[in-house]
Amino acid sequence: MTTNIQGKVVAITGASSGIGEATARLLAQQGAKVVLGARRVDRLEALASELKAKEGEARVRALDVTKREDVQGFVDFTLKEFGRLDVLINNAGVMPLSLLEMLKVDEWDRMIDVNIRGVLHGIAAALPVMKRQKAGQFINLSSIGGHTVSPTAAVYCATKYAVLAISEGLRQEVGADIRVTVISPGVTTSELAESISDPNAREVMREFRKGAIPAEAVARSISYAIAQPADVDVSEIIIRPTSSPY
Repeated sequence: MTTNIQGKVVAITGASSGIGEATARLLAQQGAKVVLGARRVDRLEALASELKAKEGEARVRALDVTKREDVQGFVDFTLKEFGRLDVLINNAGVMPLSLLEMLKVDEWDRMIDVNIRGVLHGIAAALPVMKRQKAGQFINLSSIGGHTVSPTAAVYCATKYAVLAISEGLRQEVGADIRVTVISPGVTTSELAESISDPNAREVMREFRKGAIPAEAVARSISYAIAQPADVDVSEIIIRPTSSPY
């Protein structure tokens, strides 16, 4: 299946750790040209150096997905470096869980800005490019939290439900030339738990994540969706640990 990945230009937001980092490694190994975006440029540079040492092609650009101009610049940079954009992976996300009664409104706003607006900014920047190319694919990271709600996660789950709705609307609108895939991971190894400011919720999540699947498992599901023939759109993949219902 890797023949459909070889040579593709793939831009990844949130590429400095977790699923984004694992996906960059796998796709570069399969012959994709990857463009890495995140705020932690030092991590991106280290990852790009590692990929280049293994004869992969990688570029780096600082990126804050909450800023529309940053995301537009990220896409423009991709076009400048490689002349096209085949896949945009809207992966950046945050998960500062807390009970609603704690009124952590700033954290609610942050989740809305990164998890929803970040995806919309990616669509706004990349959709005109893919329309001109008459080809392209969006891969948007939702979550099992986009399918079920649990205490402390109401706002996070709402943002991930929104990703599902936005992605489905986009899929229906773009027609046959552009593919839209949603990846909904269950409990996955990542740094998301570290963004939880409430110590009790953070400890619960750390314990919960002991049965997590590795980020590489989610990366393989992303690779699978990209590798399909152009006339096949994998609309959604839910991937979770066998040891957990979540």
